[in-house]
Amino acid sequence: MVARLRRWAQTIQRDVHAISRAAYDPRVPWYAKALAMAVAAYALSPIDLIPDFIPVIGYLDDLIIVPVGILLVVHLIPDEVMVEHRAAAVLAAERRLSRAGAAAVIAIWILFAAAAGLWAWRAFASRS
Repeated sequence: MVARLRRWAQTIQRDVHAISRAAYDPRVPWYAKALAMAVAAYALSPIDLIPDFIPVIGYLDDLIIVPVGILLVVHLIPDEVMVEHRAAAVLAAERRLSRAGAAAVIAIWILFAAAAGLWAWRAFASRS
């Protein structure tokens, strides 16, 4: 059962990536693009219709809205386009993460935090 749920979650993750890619494909109708962008944004957004801290109901929207939205978008996108974007999503998931890219992002955050700290220190030090 756990393996089945894990495969289902991986399929959902792959399809979210695939429909977010398909949203920019010129072969996809405009209404499918609009719905694909909305579903991908909702699936990837930290903001939910029902907050997750509400027991049971908080997770229910994620378990119903996202899969139903994905199913609807997948049916609106032409099959050959969806196959192509699913394959690209699988390749993207298999690719190793770049350590240099991760280091660059971490360095930018450290520089941003240092600049914000310096700004705050100067702003509050001048008041005393």
